[in-house]
Amino acid sequence: MSQARSVALAETVAALMPRAQTELAELVSYRSVADPRQFPVSECEKAARWIAEALRAEGFEDVALLDTPDGTQSVYGHLPGPQGAPTVLLYAHYDIQPPLDEDAWLSPPFLLTERDCRWYGRGAADCKGGILMHLTALRALSENGGVPVSVKVIAEGSEEQGTGGLERYAEAHPELLAADAIVIGDTGNFRLGLPTVTATLRGMTMVEVAVETLEGNLHSGQFGGAAPDALAALIRILDSLRDESGATTVKGLEEQGAWDGLQYEEHAFRTDAKVLDGVDLIGVGTIADRLWAHPAVTVLGIDCPPVVGATPSVLARARALVSLRVPPGIDAAEAQKALAAHMVAAAPWGARVEVTPRGQGQPFRADTSSPAYAAMADALRTAYDGAEMQIAGEGGSIPLCNTLATLYPQAEILLIGLSEPEAQIHAVNESVSPQELERLSLAEALFLVNYARGKGA
Repeated sequence: MSQARSVALAETVAALMPRAQTELAELVSYRSVADPRQFPVSECEKAARWIAEALRAEGFEDVALLDTPDGTQSVYGHLPGPQGAPTVLLYAHYDIQPPLDEDAWLSPPFLLTERDCRWYGRGAADCKGGILMHLTALRALSENGGVPVSVKVIAEGSEEQGTGGLERYAEAHPELLAADAIVIGDTGNFRLGLPTVTATLRGMTMVEVAVETLEGNLHSGQFGGAAPDALAALIRILDSLRDESGATTVKGLEEQGAWDGLQYEEHAFRTDAKVLDGVDLIGVGTIADRLWAHPAVTVLGIDCPPVVGATPSVLARARALVSLRVPPGIDAAEAQKALAAHMVAAAPWGARVEVTPRGQGQPFRADTSSPAYAAMADALRTAYDGAEMQIAGEGGSIPLCNTLATLYPQAEILLIGLSEPEAQIHAVNESVSPQELERLSLAEALFLVNYARGKGA
């Protein structure tokens, strides 16, 4: 690519950043948590319609709101490219995690707020910022000679819930998302300013475990000491999922892998994770092993009486939501069975245990030797002032990746995004770096040019 075109694209992307901020603020204002128990479905519908209108404004054809089997909507659009050009699928999701404790946010979670050179708001990085990254890259190309490839965009509406709506829709309509290359805009750089592609994703299974021991709560003074306590039984079950080091010990998942790529220094991890002084890390092996190559269980929530208002009772029922992340090489469905069997077997005192699946996604491994990665490496090098592309793993899950890899085995799949450690995704005070958004938008534009040239378009 000529130096002049690279400079022109960089200048255009920079000029588009105020628009990106304004539009990201609009998207962030929608409380698009894909769980009607928490926010109205209309919030997700508003976000989906906004994306559809944005695609139409950029000349996309066949723009549609796809009703997926889990009751959510994904947004699709197609932008035809030059004759004979390759097709690139751009992915992001507009559904978000709940805001958690809104009082703990320094600014309202659904009001994009600028401070300390970052933009704060739920979904700013994960993954509404990814939608703006795609739009900004395409707009920059449109203003500098046109988009050199055919582009498909898919914006998912239930990625955070793990309910598989888009995966099942894609399987039923295999021609819809077919592409030569796929850019998943939902990961992040290993460190702010360090260009990184993600090579592996852990799979995920999420289950709800319910424990019953009594027909109803009992007075702890009258019955405590002999009556079996459901909450105590649940605590025993959950504790059995880890050994003394804190490493996950689900029976049937004892195999421990190793990560041989980019390493994560312990002091850097402690800083990124904001681990309190004097508190040990958990698990065994390197930090990279624990994050990207080992299974990891997390208790996401427990239903039991809160401290304030609790009565002196032996509890009859308790339940918890449990997540299990698994690395490539472990089947998520088998992991779910192992997790359920482990918890049932671990129940003390003959407590009744019911395990209900709540979500699942398979792990993923990318082929980083493919030509698309060379095109992306060159694009990132230019966008990041000569910094070389790094390859890392990702502890999170993007269930769609394996579906796409299965449907389109010849497609080259790349994972980039805005969720670097300072973004604090899934936590209070989530934010996105405008500089990261600008650089990755430029990198994506440069990649599309490089990829088109490599394919002879």
